Amino acid sequence: MEKFFELKKHGTNTKTEIIAGITTFMTMAYILVVNPIILSSTGMDQNAVFTATALSAAIATLIMALYAKYPFALAPGMGLNAYFAYTVVANQGLSWEFALTAVLIEGIIFIALSLFKGREVIFDAIPLTLKKAVSVGIGLFISLIGLSGSGIIVHPERTILGLGNITEGTALLALIGLVITFILVIRKVKGALLLGIIITTIIGIPMGITTIPEGFKIFSLPPSVEPIAFKFDFSQIFTTQMFMAVLTFLFVDMFDTVGTLAGVASKSNMLDKDGKLPRVSKAFFADSVGTVVGSMLGTSTVTTFVESSAGVAEGGRTGLTSLTTAVMFLLALFIAPIFTLVPSAATAPALITVGMFMMEPIMDIDFRDYTEAIPAFLTIAMMPFAYSIAEGIFFGMISYTLLKTVAGKTKEVSPLMWVLSILFVLRYIFIV
Repeated sequence: MEKFFELKKHGTNTKTEIIAGITTFMTMAYILVVNPIILSSTGMDQNAVFTATALSAAIATLIMALYAKYPFALAPGMGLNAYFAYTVVANQGLSWEFALTAVLIEGIIFIALSLFKGREVIFDAIPLTLKKAVSVGIGLFISLIGLSGSGIIVHPERTILGLGNITEGTALLALIGLVITFILVIRKVKGALLLGIIITTIIGIPMGITTIPEGFKIFSLPPSVEPIAFKFDFSQIFTTQMFMAVLTFLFVDMFDTVGTLAGVASKSNMLDKDGKLPRVSKAFFADSVGTVVGSMLGTSTVTTFVESSAGVAEGGRTGLTSLTTAVMFLLALFIAPIFTLVPSAATAPALITVGMFMMEPIMDIDFRDYTEAIPAFLTIAMMPFAYSIAEGIFFGMISYTLLKTVAGKTKEVSPLMWVLSILFVLRYIFIV
């Protein structure tokens, strides 16, 4: 392990990496439940989607671990699965086989871009200030996921957001877990986030929130993927609808991944002095292959998960962290009942705490220079408010290019930034 992952060089050890990997898995295990529910609304077999979700996550994360050697985990992405089910299939009246074909084409295009370092060039084109802002924006975004998922923050009828009933139910349990997690973090307990999840889950049993179903079994064989695997529809491959579907998958997936890598890497000091991430093309390759494999198995686009920041916050710095997460996804195929016991209220404290950790790079942003401050602010604000990492990057890069030009600082804007900004504007005009 030491020789392959260079643990000492990265200031970590086997125990820390394994705890970090388990923590990452626990904070993103919800995808094993949520993704099958969303995709089954299209007519896909829910049990088969569960197996496809776990397998695609394990394979993609394994490539990230052994090839890119980064502590990032991958799985079918939220938002992308919703676009798959509710826009392509439900709103446009197309089949889920059509949508899977679009995901396959997107993945193939991404593999080509990764091999020719196209995505690496885009990653490097993002200014360091925006990369710092992305980390902060992700912090707010992931905190909002935890707060809303646990019921601490709700969506009342008369206001945009509001405080939920924090005196009972999942919100109360999440607050109890948050206090426990904060205490563990302050006391510098190793594995604080993971311990917080476990303790909160146990506390939820007498509260009636962590429910153990009758006839509960620890082990179960995974369902077959046969009903959904390799079910492609190439009959409409050259249609406008296919073009638009692939283009949207491409845009959202690319900048979700770019944003996640930039934000998490910035927080963990993985970026070099020029703001570049070494071996980033290998990380993109894992994402691309994961998407192709996922489409073959029968699930929506696989992308790098923002919850990887939970493992990084626990000290994960190498591929051993993501290797552990990949193994957990494989185990989940056979012990899924255990992971379905963990309520959202138990993972919420970890997500909220990680959100706090992700805020640190804001101190490196020069808010006295408005050409830096405004794009950074828009990047940070739009991620939670638009509920999308990609949208935050779009607004940040467009405003950065525009304001630097207006201020006569065109030398600070690369030609690629101009190209990307124009493409983003065209996306809003013709796609959104």
